[in-house]
Amino acid sequence: MKPQALFNWSSGKDSALALYKILQKNQYEVSTLLTSINEEFQRVSMHGVHVSLLEKQAESLRIPLVKMELPKEPSMEEYQKIMGNTMAEIQALGVTHSIFGDIFLEDLRKYREQQLNAIGMQAVFPLWKKDTSILIREFLDLGFKTIVTCVNGSYLDKGFAGRMIDHDFIKDLPENVDPCGENGEFHTFTFDGPIFKTPVAFEIGETVKKTYPKPKTDADKEDGEYVFWFSDLTLK
Repeated sequence: MKPQALFNWSSGKDSALALYKILQKNQYEVSTLLTSINEEFQRVSMHGVHVSLLEKQAESLRIPLVKMELPKEPSMEEYQKIMGNTMAEIQALGVTHSIFGDIFLEDLRKYREQQLNAIGMQAVFPLWKKDTSILIREFLDLGFKTIVTCVNGSYLDKGFAGRMIDHDFIKDLPENVDPCGENGEFHTFTFDGPIFKTPVAFEIGETVKKTYPKPKTDADKEDGEYVFWFSDLTLK
């Protein structure tokens, strides 16, 4: 009998490729998708994808979805409490493993492993330490289709928001931007590919600018802000 696994689903391309690889190996029974949702806006955290699109993804993937709703700006204490309650409910279903699409962020992997080990679960990273230039090309060659929903203005301009990722997109990326956006340069919504029963149909709306205050240090003379561009997608 295969171990029961939770898949941490972001709605984007790295999650889609990681899930594909897990399903191909057939080592785990992926019984649940878990996605963090901004409670106020009902959108996927960081990706900005509306929950209606997320639900259609899960329906097409044919895997039950658990939405973990978080306050707009949760404290670490609030986050850990909500996560702890959610994981306890999932564990009660017999889930022993938690799968992530992370590629090379060491601190993040260490944090995830520590949190899971504390409750007797194991973390799985099917994309870990893979070359991101190879991964993004493999993703496209497999027939996945994805669109950029969020752009970090510190790395990319507004024009990248709302673009489909293809080989031209990869060529257009500045040298300091990871091809998979692993440093948070951009986020995506994957709507078709070999793991989907049917494509998720959507329309591209306006591009919205959002700003967030930068943490102030003693060396800062004035307040700064981070700029993000979000492409608003709506379900057809």
